[in-house]
Amino acid sequence: MLGDEAVAGAAQAARKHSSNRIIDTSSSGTDGLNKCPRCGGTDIQYSLTAKALVCAYCRHSWNEENAEQAFGLDSSIAELRGHTMASGTADIQEDLTTMTLKCQGCGAEVVINVEQQLQARCHWCRQTLSINSQIPNGAVPDAVLPFHLTREEAIERIDAFAGKRKAFAHARFKEEFVPDNVMGVYIPYMVVDGNMHAVLQGTGEVTTRQYTVRRRVGKDNYVTETYYDADVYSVQRAFDLLVDDLTVESAQRFDAKDNKQATNNILNAVQPYDTEKAVAYNSNYLKNFTSERRDLNVRDVDDEVEDRFLAIARAKASPTIGRYDRGVRWEQEGVAVRGTRWVSVYVPVWLYSYADSAKGEGSLVHYIAVNARNGNTMGSVPVSHPKIFAVACAAGSVAAVIGAVVGFGWFLMG
Repeated sequence: MLGDEAVAGAAQAARKHSSNRIIDTSSSGTDGLNKCPRCGGTDIQYSLTAKALVCAYCRHSWNEENAEQAFGLDSSIAELRGHTMASGTADIQEDLTTMTLKCQGCGAEVVINVEQQLQARCHWCRQTLSINSQIPNGAVPDAVLPFHLTREEAIERIDAFAGKRKAFAHARFKEEFVPDNVMGVYIPYMVVDGNMHAVLQGTGEVTTRQYTVRRRVGKDNYVTETYYDADVYSVQRAFDLLVDDLTVESAQRFDAKDNKQATNNILNAVQPYDTEKAVAYNSNYLKNFTSERRDLNVRDVDDEVEDRFLAIARAKASPTIGRYDRGVRWEQEGVAVRGTRWVSVYVPVWLYSYADSAKGEGSLVHYIAVNARNGNTMGSVPVSHPKIFAVACAAGSVAAVIGAVVGFGWFLMG
């Protein structure tokens, strides 16, 4: 059975709960000050050694509460109906570029450009002011996954990655490669949970006989061809599917579909991220790092999310179609989504970039990225095409010589 009743039920549930449920993940504090919970100081930064926020005055260290637990985002995925959205995923308003922070220490008002920074110093009392409330420009996420690997550890991985590829690398790259030029960057992602019913329908083939036929081609040449007889079956699969913590990029700059000027797709290759350990947003986690602003809304990425849901459904069905030794071709497929949950999360990446100095503007920018949680490393190195051509020619020559020697040996033996 295709599970038509289940499909209809899932579709009805989606229509019934079509309105969005918003979970407020903004800070309860007033705009201006992120204070140390022990002494009330505002000079706070994230320590990679302690893996925690550290107050510069009393040296107290702590981390914000786990975001899933703090905001009730860990409820059962099977119970999701309609669309549940954390407030950090709200649609972006492009005209919001400046914001006024009122210092809670002395009352001064400080204006900052929220596209460039989320913290500032009060020019009167020198306290650190931070954006605690979420504003609809994509700069403030629901949660942050803090850096785990140190800069030195990232440099080692980048150096090792490039070192394995220097044999074919362009000479200028080897001269100009400086792995110390690495930056810590927070990349915006949407993390999606999904409760759905998947349906797959197609045809599968089972081999019943295999045989070969030898036929003449021309006067003196013969070719042998292999043929298969197979039984063809209608294959149908229908099942419920729960997806937990699917991550999708939410910045156009790192969209893997556009690599005309940079090798952006490497960010997908360094996944996965342990987003279940993300903590509630605190701007002090971003201090001494750069961050990319989210510029894609939920509606901009939901088609990609559905495609990934389908890919997961195919993978789940794969173990059940092993008897079809000639494969299964899915001709009709789809997912009826009962409910989803969306959360905006910053994930940490150590990023090295290289642009060929000889080509100037318009040259392809090569990136090497290190997942700052688990150390996964991937990147792009500019190659020397003459080197590759020379090696290919040398390999071809060696193969030709070996073939000639083997052929001559068979000639002597026969």
